[in-house]
This record gives sequence, C-alpha cells and structure tokens, in this order.
Amino acid sequence: MSLTVDNSTTRVIVAALTKAIIEHRLKPGSKLGEQKLATQFGVSRTLIRQAMFQLSQKHLVLLEPARGAFVAAPSIDEARQVFVVRRMLETAMVEQFVDQASPSNFAALRSHLKQERAAVAMGDVASRTELLGDFHVYIAKLMGNKVLAELISDLISRCALITLMYQSAHAAEHSVAEHDEIINALVARNKPLAIKLMNEHLSHVEVSLTIHEHNDFINVEMFQPA
Repeated sequence: MSLTVDNSTTRVIVAALTKAIIEHRLKPGSKLGEQKLATQFGVSRTLIRQAMFQLSQKHLVLLEPARGAFVAAPSIDEARQVFVVRRMLETAMVEQFVDQASPSNFAALRSHLKQERAAVAMGDVASRTELLGDFHVYIAKLMGNKVLAELISDLISRCALITLMYQSAHAAEHSVAEHDEIINALVARNKPLAIKLMNEHLSHVEVSLTIHEHNDFINVEMFQPA
C-alpha cells in the first residue's frame, strides 16, 4: 500500500471516528480496541494506530500506555476553559463578519438555520448535534478564514464530548433560537448586538450544562456505522 493510500485511509478512519464521537455513538471513556477497529475498517493495526494518534492530537482520544486508546472524557475545568476560548474567538469573529458579510452569506446562514430547525423538529439527534456545531464553523468559512474554521471545528469536537456528558435535553431548541437572533443582528449589521448575542449564546450553552463533580461513563467497545 502506497504512502498516499495510507494517508487517505487514515483520514477516512479519523473522519469516521470523529463523526461517531460528535454524533454521540461513541461515549466518553469508551475503549477503542485496535484489533476490532482494524477488522471493522478492513485495515492494518498500524493504520488504526496512526488514526488514534491523530485523534489524540485533536484531544478526542486519550492514549494510555499499556492500556490502549479511549474516547476522551474532558474534565470540568477543561469544559470551562473550552468555553472561555470559544467566547474569545467567536465574539471577535462576528465582529469581523459584520464588516465583510455579503447578502449571499446571510442567505447561506439562514439556509443552515432551516436545516437546524428541521433536525430539531424531527428529533434527529445526530444531525442536530452536527448542524448546531457547524453553524459556528460555517461563519468562519464564509469569511474565508480556514485557520479560524479549523480552530473552531477542533473546539466544537471537544465540546461534543462535554455536551454528551452534561447538556440538558432542551438546550438544542434554545441554541436554534439564539442562532436566529445572531443572524438577525448580523443582517442588521448591528455589531455591538451581534457580539453581545454570541457571547450570551455561548455563555448560555455553558450554563445549561449540568456539571457534576463525579462523572460516570458508559463504556462501549465499538460503534455502529451510520
């Protein structure tokens, strides 16, 4: 197998496992068995190890010597730190977006919001989770800032684990409503309001998480493909 094919296969594995984590088909603390994953993906254990290393760099997987790989289980302190960083990045992001956004950008955001509403209405947890996170990444992408989009995407991935551990059942509906308010402020090019709403939105998401000092994790060895 060539290096190019190896890299392509590793990317596929990383993408599949990341999707499973974001969609909550893999729980925090789950052991990721090398041989079982190798069999599932039809690849060597070497490629699985490469994928695990890349996921560990994204803070989605924890590699423990002599024990193996586990889906990361963020601490309460890390959860708080993630939201601090997101507020810093995303309030600055909307401030800049107001200055450069075009009517087509606003239309794209409204189209995305429509998908969010549909997913929430249908009770589609997997799509809902992905779309709510993608809203924030999408703003950065519409700005043409790939670096910012990647940074926020990585933070969203870490938040997906935190959300799984702590978030209440009604938070998704609140997030959709707040996304709508943010878009309205952006369309009005009301910079102070857009900044205020984004900051409040992220703060509300954090506050809505029911954080416990002691966490029990559901351990599953494998995930079912979507």
